[in-house]
Amino acid sequence: MHQDAARFLSQPVAAQPGAPLRVAVYSRIAEAIRNGLLTPGSMIPTETELGTDMKVSRTVVREALMLLEEDGLIRARRGVGRFVSDTLPRIGIERIQPFEDVLGRPGQPAEVKRTQVVRQAASEFVAPGIGVEPGTDCWLWESVLIRDGEAIAHLQENVTAQPVSVGKGAAAPLEIEDDGGATLLATLNKQLGRPAGPGECQISLSQVGPSRAKLLDLRPSDPVLVLTQYVRNGNRPFYLAKCLVSARAGHLSVMQQFPS
Repeated sequence: MHQDAARFLSQPVAAQPGAPLRVAVYSRIAEAIRNGLLTPGSMIPTETELGTDMKVSRTVVREALMLLEEDGLIRARRGVGRFVSDTLPRIGIERIQPFEDVLGRPGQPAEVKRTQVVRQAASEFVAPGIGVEPGTDCWLWESVLIRDGEAIAHLQENVTAQPVSVGKGAAAPLEIEDDGGATLLATLNKQLGRPAGPGECQISLSQVGPSRAKLLDLRPSDPVLVLTQYVRNGNRPFYLAKCLVSARAGHLSVMQQFPS
């Protein structure tokens, strides 16, 4: 184990009010994995070693390791030890990320296949999400996201076509150049020079429907997860997306923490 990882893991842990001690141990090891101090495929210290370093009981360590294994961060090899998983679970939708990152693999975004870019009147649903009145011109980017050669999601993204104020600058039209290989949010983040936010993601379940079923190679009645993402910029509604995710995408995670 690398010395940086050993130093990080050897710091004593303390439970937060209302949270079991195993959660603190879990968080410490998970952070070491996420930050790359414990690399994919590497062996982690034994229960006894971790307990001694963190000054907690072996039982607490064992419970934390069981949780890490359940969450796919580590794997056990009988008679050998525990190892960091070769492929880590995605962070999930608790962060504002372009959907090619949300639905891609670590270090490998999903492929974006653009189906259309059109300027149209904002609907009653879209308008409040992008901070305009219904009927105001807006941009619609429609894409299919592909992973491992399979279509896994249909994405519609909206942003106003009217002049907007970015930062302290005067209002000006957004000059969005579509290279066909990125989502609208990724393109906007690049143009802004920073990620937009804060935001909110609503989750629901629906059927894919006839037109989108063809794009995703599904039956119209097949269920899809609907992720509706609202993103603000400068504390004003700015961007709205609706992403229909098929079962091929696998699980999506939402990271949860104890109240502070």
